[in-house]
Amino acid sequence: MQTAIFGGGCFWCTEAVFQSLQGVEKVVSGYMGGALKHPTYMEISNGNTGHAEVIQIDFDETQISFNELLLIFFKTHNPTLLNRQDSDRGIQYRSVVFYDTQEQKRETEKMITELTRDNIFDRPIITELSPVSEFYDAEDYHQNYFSKNHEKPYCSFVIQPKLDKFVREFQDKIKPELLGD
Repeated sequence: MQTAIFGGGCFWCTEAVFQSLQGVEKVVSGYMGGALKHPTYMEISNGNTGHAEVIQIDFDETQISFNELLLIFFKTHNPTLLNRQDSDRGIQYRSVVFYDTQEQKRETEKMITELTRDNIFDRPIITELSPVSEFYDAEDYHQNYFSKNHEKPYCSFVIQPKLDKFVREFQDKIKPELLGD
C-alpha cells in the first residue's frame, strides 16, 4: 500500500473523486503544511495557519499508479489558480502535492512539465510541491462528506458536476460497483 497527499481546493470535492477510484483503499480528509499543531477546521478557515485542506490517499500500486493519481488530481481541479478553487478562496484551498519520496517528487515535476508542454491549461501550473509534514485528520463530520450529504446544496451544485465530469473522462478507473449497469 502506498500513500499520496493532494490539496486541490475543498477536500469534500477531492475526497469524493478519489474514493471512487479502483485501487484506492482509503481517503482521509485533513490538514497539512502549516505551523499550528492539531488545527481545527475553524482555525484553518481563517487562512492564518498555513495549512492546506488535503486528502490522504492509501492506494494499491498494483491497481493504480501514483502517476495515474497525479493525472486525475491535475484534471479534476484548476492548478493554475493561486489559493483558490471555484468560490473557495484562501491559502487553505491552494493546489499542492505533498511528496513522501523523491520518486513522488520527480513524478510530479515530470507530470507538470508534460501538462505544460501539451498546453493542457491556459495559464501556467502553480501547484506547490512540498515534502510531507504532519498530517492532521479533519473532524469526523468532514469525512465521507459527499456520500453522507449528497442532498445538500454544495454537494448538488459543486461536487456532483465535478464527479460527473470526472466519470466521463476516467470511466475506466471507476470502481465497477459505482458505475451501475
